[in-house]
Amino acid sequence: MRAHVLTEPGHPLELTTLRDPAPKAGEVLVQVAACGVCHSDLHVMHGDIAFPTPGVLGHEMSGTVVARGEGVTNVSPGDQVATTFIMPCGDCAACWRGQEELCQKFFGLNRLKGHLYDGQTRLFYPDGRPIAMYSMAALGELSVVPATDVFKLPAGLPLAESAVLGCAFFTAFGAVHTTAGLSVGESVAVIGTGGVGLAAIQIARAVGASQIIAVDVADDKLQAAKAAGATAAVNSRSTEAVQAVQDLTSGGVDAVVEAVGRGETIAQGVAMVREGGRVVPVGLAGPSATADIPITHLVRRKVQVMGSFGARPRIDMPAVLKLAASGAIDFTSTVTRRYRFQDAGQAYQDLDRGEVIGRAIIDHHGGHDIRPIRDSGPAFGGRAI
Repeated sequence: MRAHVLTEPGHPLELTTLRDPAPKAGEVLVQVAACGVCHSDLHVMHGDIAFPTPGVLGHEMSGTVVARGEGVTNVSPGDQVATTFIMPCGDCAACWRGQEELCQKFFGLNRLKGHLYDGQTRLFYPDGRPIAMYSMAALGELSVVPATDVFKLPAGLPLAESAVLGCAFFTAFGAVHTTAGLSVGESVAVIGTGGVGLAAIQIARAVGASQIIAVDVADDKLQAAKAAGATAAVNSRSTEAVQAVQDLTSGGVDAVVEAVGRGETIAQGVAMVREGGRVVPVGLAGPSATADIPITHLVRRKVQVMGSFGARPRIDMPAVLKLAASGAIDFTSTVTRRYRFQDAGQAYQDLDRGEVIGRAIIDHHGGHDIRPIRDSGPAFGGRAI
């Protein structure tokens, strides 16, 4: 098969031929239909997040089941599926507690070593040299995934676009519903309206938030946020964002979802919430990044700061799929660019330059032109691909 390999941080992806992978017991082989283009991969490419190289990235995937290993019964060859970027082992202490987003094998074996849960990778150069797997390594044409992380798509959902359900919407659901526990009638501010931020706005709307305030530095992204369901938009480059949010809510929002990964925006979130409010950071950052939060304010106002890394795959991903099937979230409208498989490197360059509104996908079989279908204007005027 072909795959895009990161040979070392700071170097461009190399499209090369690898051995076809095969699933072992408890695993599924998927022919990849599409891979979402996410900032987390960029962090690895830049070296901000340590990961062994050579490696194949891509952690937001949809596709068709090709084969299954011994003991797999939840899917069959021919099923169209989506996966989540967290791949629960199902048998560590965290998974037994129901905290699959903290799966010890996922972090200890996959994210540290690029392996699956027998301690080995499934990817190799033709000469046998091993290649690390970042999650399921969806920047290859074939992917091996633990069966605990493969979910059948409800009838009628478009296969390629469904890739974004497994990271952008999965992460947003975890932040808004599972961690923040946003309730009907509550208010929320979403700082950073990229792919995850726009998904968080849609999830907040689906759970019945009364006010959804989008905060960003780019007017085009704020325009997309309002089209996605935000009731107000604040440009923090031209406006004092904390005061604007407090004015809009008569004292602060019930919850903040911070989808940027910067200390300054986390501190903004702490200042934006009411007494007893919840701040949920989901944006990743480099290992030395910190947030400067005033202690007395945090203690006196009983502000809760709760990190949220994705969600619980086997509990929360079925709920995300139900929302998508019911039309409560319009995930297809977040996909504003589609790239050909061979142009994956260009997709990440465009993301790095801030040119992507919403989410881009790499369509492994679509054969569309590399150029964006929509160059400007709102991202939510209907399907843009």
